Amino acid sequence: MPPRRPVLHFFLRPSCAVLPLLLAACSTQGPATVHRGEAQVAPMTSGEIAQSDLNRMATLGMRDNLDSLYRLLDKLYRRNPAEWRKTGSASREAAIQGVRSAIENRTPWPELQGKRDIAALSLALSPEFRGDRVAAFVVASADMLITAHNGKTTFYLLDGLDAQHIYNAARNVESAVWLLATRRNAAGQPLLLADEISERERNLSFEREFGKIVGRLDLLSGVLTEKYRRAVITYVQNLAGASFLQFLPVR
Repeated sequence: MPPRRPVLHFFLRPSCAVLPLLLAACSTQGPATVHRGEAQVAPMTSGEIAQSDLNRMATLGMRDNLDSLYRLLDKLYRRNPAEWRKTGSASREAAIQGVRSAIENRTPWPELQGKRDIAALSLALSPEFRGDRVAAFVVASADMLITAHNGKTTFYLLDGLDAQHIYNAARNVESAVWLLATRRNAAGQPLLLADEISERERNLSFEREFGKIVGRLDLLSGVLTEKYRRAVITYVQNLAGASFLQFLPVR
């Protein structure tokens, strides 16, 4: 009978002990880290000294909401190129710049016939409107948002905001999105091409961007409401706790 070979057992036994350790090490490794950008910090300005936390929040919210409208402007022009050509602009970029300039300088948009705020928004979403509907819709939406913020885009200590007006603006955006998706022109076509759900594509980027605007407005409205409630609660707490916060003689 040939002699047994212990060498095989020598290699097998350590392998059995190491294998669970290797499996455990593999199981503890999480998915690969994916870099999706970083939180952006706006450069500090001297004007921030005259801003409360709420003023700063409202200012950043307005900035982000206008940026969302500019992104929607670009996306709507891309999906509806016939609209920007109605302006006579040399390019889509030139048309975008014209709309941005009108919003930032609060310049009335000629095709809105002197209407502002929700009256302008209603005109921009009417089936009978024949002008550049993308520009009219974005300009009217921006004007409505700014009007809800007392006609301002930057806020300081002496500025006040009405929580109900901000809340109403959020509902107006929701209504405008619904009208944009459901209304048809005389030919039975959508007023503007935006989101698309089909067998070959699912594009809901417009809805997501509008949702960001609504979310920011609702958050600001809630914080404004909480601000006044907390002021009342703090006042009552100070009255109730005044007798307990006095120094007492020790001799």
